[in-house]
Amino acid sequence: MSERILIVEDDGTLANLMRIQLEHDGYQAVICSDGAKAVEQARKLDPHLILLDILLPHVDGWTICEELQRVTDAPIIFTTALGAEHNLSRGMSLGADDYIIKPFSRKELLSRVKAALHRAQRGGGQKTVYRNGRLVADLENHVIQVDGKNVPLTPLEFKLLAALVQEAGNVIPHATLLDQVWGSEHKDQRQYLKLYIWYLRQKIEADPTHPTMLLTERGVGYRLVSPE
Repeated sequence: MSERILIVEDDGTLANLMRIQLEHDGYQAVICSDGAKAVEQARKLDPHLILLDILLPHVDGWTICEELQRVTDAPIIFTTALGAEHNLSRGMSLGADDYIIKPFSRKELLSRVKAALHRAQRGGGQKTVYRNGRLVADLENHVIQVDGKNVPLTPLEFKLLAALVQEAGNVIPHATLLDQVWGSEHKDQRQYLKLYIWYLRQKIEADPTHPTMLLTERGVGYRLVSPE
């Protein structure tokens, strides 16, 4: 059974082009042109992936992204003409899996879609429990606690922490983390990794500016200290 993809896009020409390209590659694609109806459409379709524009009528993509995450675990890729770095950072901080700037090619679209679906499939089934002082990470049950209190993580934050937990005590090179969490096409985009390391530190470190658990190995990568 082919993966279901929800396209939330009010530009009818572009939406249909994306649908045709995705269907040609074997996916099931459904278009929703109204942001206000996207959440209900996601409930009905139960998609494996969502392609979400930001500049939508009625409700913008930023708001829709947050609402979608309350009803689905499907990865979300922003597809937008807003290419400024602060927009990209905002999109990723909301928990989106990726951010594609318009105009984009068929090759780029399909590459990003495949990578996001692969990451989602690969993310399941982990059973490691990590404990170190203030931090407990139960990957199987998606429970992260600091000082005994649950800490909510976005999907990408969780994937990054899970990758670090699997190699706790070892330095993981930048390119390896980028490949594992974002996909090989992002292996040179260290700004993604640096941004999400900062987000994680804000949630798990007592003082994010002086981390004691999630450490930087300058010029090489990052290391989560060995569990107790």
